[in-house]
Amino acid sequence: MELNGRPADPESLKALALTNYGHFTSMRVDDQRVRGLALHLERLERDCRTVFGAQLDTARVREYVRRGVTGREGSFIVRVSVFDPALDMGHPSSPATPHILVTTRPTGPMPLPPLRVKTVPYVRDLPAVKHLGLFGTLHARRAAQLSGFDDALFAGPDGLVSEGGTWNVGFIDADGAVVWPKSEVLPGVTMALLQQHHAHTTSPVTLSEAHGMRAAFATNTSIGVRVISAIDDTTLPTEHAVLASLRDVYMSLPGDPV
Repeated sequence: MELNGRPADPESLKALALTNYGHFTSMRVDDQRVRGLALHLERLERDCRTVFGAQLDTARVREYVRRGVTGREGSFIVRVSVFDPALDMGHPSSPATPHILVTTRPTGPMPLPPLRVKTVPYVRDLPAVKHLGLFGTLHARRAAQLSGFDDALFAGPDGLVSEGGTWNVGFIDADGAVVWPKSEVLPGVTMALLQQHHAHTTSPVTLSEAHGMRAAFATNTSIGVRVISAIDDTTLPTEHAVLASLRDVYMSLPGDPV
Protein backbone atom coordinates (compact mmCIF):
# COMPACT_ATOMS: atom_id res chain seq x y z
CA MET A 1 0.00 0.00 0.00
CA GLU A 2 1.68 3.19 -1.18
CA LEU A 3 0.48 6.79 -1.14
CA ASN A 4 2.14 9.04 -3.70
CA GLY A 5 4.87 6.44 -4.17
CA ARG A 6 5.70 6.06 -0.46
CA PRO A 7 4.43 3.72 2.28
CA ALA A 8 1.02 4.96 3.40
CA ASP A 9 0.59 6.01 7.02
CA PRO A 10 -2.71 5.66 8.92
CA GLU A 11 -3.13 9.40 9.43
CA SER A 12 -3.10 10.05 5.67
CA LEU A 13 -5.69 7.32 5.08
CA LYS A 14 -8.13 8.62 7.70
CA ALA A 15 -10.07 10.62 5.10
CA LEU A 16 -10.96 7.43 3.25
CA ALA A 17 -12.73 6.09 6.32
CA LEU A 18 -14.25 9.32 7.62
CA THR A 19 -15.15 11.17 4.40
CA ASN A 20 -14.85 8.58 1.62
CA TYR A 21 -14.85 11.20 -1.14
CA GLY A 22 -12.83 10.34 -4.22
CA HIS A 23 -12.65 7.98 -7.17
CA PHE A 24 -10.71 4.93 -8.30
CA THR A 25 -10.04 2.33 -10.92
CA SER A 26 -9.13 -1.34 -10.54
CA MET A 27 -6.92 -3.15 -13.04
CA ARG A 28 -6.16 -6.83 -13.44
CA VAL A 29 -2.44 -7.38 -13.94
CA ASP A 30 -1.44 -10.55 -15.78
CA ASP A 31 2.31 -11.08 -16.04
CA GLN A 32 2.96 -7.35 -15.69
CA ARG A 33 0.46 -6.40 -18.41
CA VAL A 34 -2.95 -4.69 -18.15
CA ARG A 35 -5.72 -4.94 -20.72
CA GLY A 36 -7.01 -1.45 -21.48
CA LEU A 37 -4.35 0.37 -19.46
CA ALA A 38 -4.82 3.59 -21.47
CA LEU A 39 -8.57 3.46 -20.80
CA HIS A 40 -7.98 3.09 -17.07
CA LEU A 41 -5.70 6.13 -17.07
CA GLU A 42 -8.22 8.11 -19.14
CA ARG A 43 -10.92 7.22 -16.60
CA LEU A 44 -8.79 8.47 -13.72
CA GLU A 45 -8.05 11.72 -15.51
CA ARG A 46 -11.71 12.26 -16.50
CA ASP A 47 -13.11 11.40 -13.07
CA CYS A 48 -10.57 13.62 -11.31
CA ARG A 49 -11.88 16.61 -13.26
CA THR A 50 -15.44 15.69 -12.31
CA VAL A 51 -14.82 14.89 -8.64
CA PHE A 52 -12.14 17.45 -7.77
CA GLY A 53 -12.03 19.91 -10.66
CA ALA A 54 -8.31 19.09 -10.87
CA GLN A 55 -5.93 17.78 -13.50
CA LEU A 56 -4.37 14.39 -12.76
CA ASP A 57 -0.84 13.57 -13.92
CA THR A 58 -1.41 10.13 -15.45
CA ALA A 59 2.31 9.64 -16.12
CA ARG A 60 2.86 9.95 -12.38
CA VAL A 61 0.00 7.53 -11.73
CA ARG A 62 1.56 4.98 -14.07
CA GLU A 63 4.92 5.33 -12.34
CA TYR A 64 3.30 4.70 -8.95
CA VAL A 65 1.51 1.65 -10.33
CA ARG A 66 4.77 0.38 -11.79
CA ARG A 67 6.40 0.72 -8.38
CA GLY A 68 3.56 -1.17 -6.77
CA VAL A 69 3.67 -4.16 -9.12
CA THR A 70 7.40 -4.50 -9.78
CA GLY A 71 8.65 -7.95 -8.84
CA ARG A 72 5.18 -9.50 -8.53
CA GLU A 73 4.46 -12.47 -10.76
CA GLY A 74 1.24 -13.99 -12.02
CA SER A 75 -2.17 -12.33 -11.81
CA PHE A 76 -3.49 -9.86 -9.24
CA ILE A 77 -5.59 -6.71 -8.96
CA VAL A 78 -4.07 -3.27 -8.53
CA ARG A 79 -6.36 -0.46 -7.43
CA VAL A 80 -5.61 3.23 -7.84
CA SER A 81 -7.65 5.44 -5.48
CA VAL A 82 -7.59 9.23 -5.83
CA PHE A 83 -8.56 11.34 -2.82
CA ASP A 84 -7.49 14.42 -0.87
CA PRO A 85 -6.54 13.70 2.78
CA ALA A 86 -7.02 17.39 3.60
CA LEU A 87 -10.59 17.56 2.29
CA ASP A 88 -12.86 19.47 4.67
CA MET A 89 -16.27 17.80 4.83
CA GLY A 90 -17.87 21.19 5.44
CA HIS A 91 -16.17 22.79 2.42
CA PRO A 92 -15.71 20.17 -0.30
CA SER A 93 -15.65 22.98 -2.89
CA SER A 94 -12.23 24.13 -1.68
CA PRO A 95 -9.33 23.61 -4.13
CA ALA A 96 -8.19 20.00 -3.92
CA THR A 97 -4.79 18.36 -4.04
CA PRO A 98 -5.50 14.79 -5.20
CA HIS A 99 -3.30 12.07 -3.70
CA ILE A 100 -2.75 8.68 -5.33
CA LEU A 101 -3.10 5.48 -3.31
CA VAL A 102 -1.98 2.21 -4.93
CA THR A 103 -3.04 -1.08 -3.37
CA THR A 104 -2.98 -4.68 -4.56
CA ARG A 105 -5.01 -7.77 -3.82
CA PRO A 106 -5.10 -11.37 -5.10
CA THR A 107 -7.36 -12.52 -7.91
CA GLY A 108 -8.39 -15.90 -9.23
CA PRO A 109 -8.29 -17.53 -12.65
CA MET A 110 -10.87 -16.82 -15.33
CA PRO A 111 -13.56 -17.76 -16.23
CA LEU A 112 -15.44 -17.68 -12.95
CA PRO A 113 -18.59 -19.73 -12.20
CA PRO A 114 -21.92 -18.37 -13.49
CA LEU A 115 -23.76 -15.68 -11.55
CA ARG A 116 -27.34 -15.75 -10.33
CA VAL A 117 -28.60 -12.16 -10.01
CA LYS A 118 -31.64 -10.50 -8.52
CA THR A 119 -32.96 -7.24 -9.93
CA VAL A 120 -32.94 -4.37 -7.45
CA PRO A 121 -34.42 -0.91 -8.06
CA TYR A 122 -31.36 1.32 -7.81
CA VAL A 123 -29.40 4.00 -9.70
CA ARG A 124 -25.88 4.86 -8.53
CA ASP A 125 -24.92 8.45 -7.70
CA LEU A 126 -23.07 9.92 -10.71
CA PRO A 127 -23.25 6.64 -12.64
CA ALA A 128 -20.55 7.70 -15.12
CA VAL A 129 -17.97 8.11 -12.32
CA LYS A 130 -16.21 5.22 -10.60
CA HIS A 131 -16.36 6.90 -7.20
CA LEU A 132 -15.57 5.63 -3.72
CA GLY A 133 -19.20 5.72 -2.54
CA LEU A 134 -20.00 1.99 -2.54
CA PHE A 135 -22.63 1.86 0.21
CA GLY A 136 -25.62 1.68 -2.11
CA THR A 137 -24.12 -0.98 -4.37
CA LEU A 138 -22.94 -3.15 -1.49
CA HIS A 139 -26.29 -2.82 0.29
CA ALA A 140 -28.03 -3.97 -2.90
CA ARG A 141 -25.59 -6.88 -3.21
CA ARG A 142 -26.22 -7.83 0.40
CA ALA A 143 -29.98 -7.78 -0.14
CA ALA A 144 -29.62 -9.99 -3.23
CA GLN A 145 -27.42 -12.47 -1.37
CA LEU A 146 -29.82 -12.63 1.56
CA SER A 147 -32.48 -13.60 -1.00
CA GLY A 148 -30.34 -16.50 -2.21
CA PHE A 149 -28.65 -14.85 -5.21
CA ASP A 150 -25.01 -14.00 -5.92
CA ASP A 151 -25.37 -10.34 -6.81
CA ALA A 152 -27.71 -7.49 -7.73
CA LEU A 153 -28.71 -6.27 -11.19
CA PHE A 154 -29.94 -2.68 -11.15
CA ALA A 155 -33.13 -1.44 -12.76
CA GLY A 156 -34.01 2.25 -12.85
CA PRO A 157 -37.36 3.92 -12.18
CA ASP A 158 -38.00 3.77 -15.93
CA GLY A 159 -37.99 -0.02 -15.72
CA LEU A 160 -34.79 -0.31 -17.76
CA VAL A 161 -31.92 -2.57 -16.78
CA SER A 162 -28.65 -0.69 -16.32
CA GLU A 163 -25.69 -2.44 -14.67
CA GLY A 164 -24.63 -4.65 -11.80
CA GLY A 165 -23.17 -3.70 -8.47
CA THR A 166 -19.58 -3.56 -9.70
CA TRP A 167 -19.92 -4.73 -13.29
CA ASN A 168 -21.52 -3.99 -16.62
CA VAL A 169 -24.12 -6.33 -18.04
CA GLY A 170 -24.55 -7.48 -21.62
CA PHE A 171 -27.07 -9.71 -23.36
CA ILE A 172 -27.34 -11.97 -26.39
CA ASP A 173 -30.69 -11.65 -28.14
CA ALA A 174 -32.70 -14.12 -30.22
CA ASP A 175 -30.69 -13.22 -33.32
CA GLY A 176 -27.37 -13.86 -31.62
CA ALA A 177 -26.50 -10.16 -31.39
CA VAL A 178 -24.64 -8.73 -28.40
CA VAL A 179 -26.81 -6.05 -26.77
CA TRP A 180 -25.49 -3.55 -24.24
CA PRO A 181 -28.20 -1.70 -22.27
CA LYS A 182 -28.63 1.95 -23.20
CA SER A 183 -28.86 3.51 -19.78
CA GLU A 184 -26.90 5.55 -17.25
CA VAL A 185 -24.04 3.21 -16.42
CA LEU A 186 -20.39 3.27 -15.54
CA PRO A 187 -18.43 3.11 -18.83
CA GLY A 188 -16.47 0.01 -17.88
CA VAL A 189 -13.06 -0.64 -19.40
CA THR A 190 -13.79 -4.31 -20.11
CA MET A 191 -17.07 -3.36 -21.77
CA ALA A 192 -15.27 -0.74 -23.87
CA LEU A 193 -12.64 -3.26 -25.00
CA LEU A 194 -15.31 -5.77 -26.00
CA GLN A 195 -17.21 -3.07 -27.88
CA GLN A 196 -14.02 -2.20 -29.77
CA HIS A 197 -13.33 -5.78 -30.79
CA HIS A 198 -16.73 -7.47 -31.12
CA ALA A 199 -19.88 -6.56 -33.06
CA HIS A 200 -22.67 -5.26 -30.86
CA THR A 201 -25.70 -3.00 -30.54
CA THR A 202 -26.73 -0.62 -27.76
CA SER A 203 -30.40 -0.20 -26.95
CA PRO A 204 -32.76 0.12 -23.97
CA VAL A 205 -33.45 -3.22 -22.28
CA THR A 206 -36.54 -3.64 -20.13
CA LEU A 207 -36.65 -6.16 -17.33
CA SER A 208 -39.04 -8.38 -19.27
CA GLU A 209 -36.72 -8.22 -22.29
CA ALA A 210 -33.78 -9.16 -20.09
CA HIS A 211 -35.67 -12.23 -18.88
CA GLY A 212 -36.29 -13.21 -22.51
CA MET A 213 -32.69 -12.98 -23.74
CA ARG A 214 -30.85 -16.03 -25.04
CA ALA A 215 -27.96 -15.39 -22.65
CA ALA A 216 -26.49 -12.73 -20.38
CA PHE A 217 -23.06 -11.93 -18.99
CA ALA A 218 -21.25 -9.62 -16.58
CA THR A 219 -17.97 -7.84 -17.32
CA ASN A 220 -15.30 -6.06 -15.36
CA THR A 221 -11.53 -6.17 -15.07
CA SER A 222 -11.55 -8.78 -12.29
CA ILE A 223 -13.92 -11.26 -13.89
CA GLY A 224 -13.47 -10.68 -17.62
CA VAL A 225 -16.61 -12.14 -19.19
CA ARG A 226 -18.71 -13.99 -16.61
CA VAL A 227 -21.88 -15.83 -17.56
CA ILE A 228 -25.16 -14.99 -15.82
CA SER A 229 -27.17 -18.16 -15.29
CA ALA A 230 -30.32 -16.60 -13.79
CA ILE A 231 -32.06 -13.25 -13.54
CA ASP A 232 -34.59 -13.45 -10.72
CA ASP A 233 -36.55 -16.65 -11.27
CA THR A 234 -35.63 -16.88 -14.97
CA THR A 235 -32.91 -19.40 -15.81
CA LEU A 236 -30.62 -18.54 -18.71
CA PRO A 237 -28.34 -20.82 -20.74
CA THR A 238 -24.70 -20.84 -19.66
CA GLU A 239 -23.42 -22.08 -23.03
CA HIS A 240 -23.67 -20.03 -26.21
CA ALA A 241 -21.33 -19.61 -29.17
CA VAL A 242 -21.35 -15.83 -28.78
CA LEU A 243 -20.44 -16.09 -25.10
CA ALA A 244 -17.47 -18.21 -26.06
CA SER A 245 -16.53 -15.72 -28.76
CA LEU A 246 -16.65 -12.79 -26.34
CA ARG A 247 -14.51 -14.62 -23.83
CA ASP A 248 -11.99 -15.61 -26.50
CA VAL A 249 -11.78 -12.05 -27.83
CA TYR A 250 -11.15 -10.64 -24.39
CA MET A 251 -8.58 -13.24 -23.38
CA SER A 252 -6.71 -12.76 -26.66
CA LEU A 253 -6.03 -9.09 -25.95
CA PRO A 254 -2.33 -8.90 -25.04
CA GLY A 255 -2.58 -5.94 -22.69
CA ASP A 256 -0.07 -3.16 -22.21
CA PRO A 257 3.10 -3.31 -20.12
CA VAL A 258 2.67 -1.48 -16.83
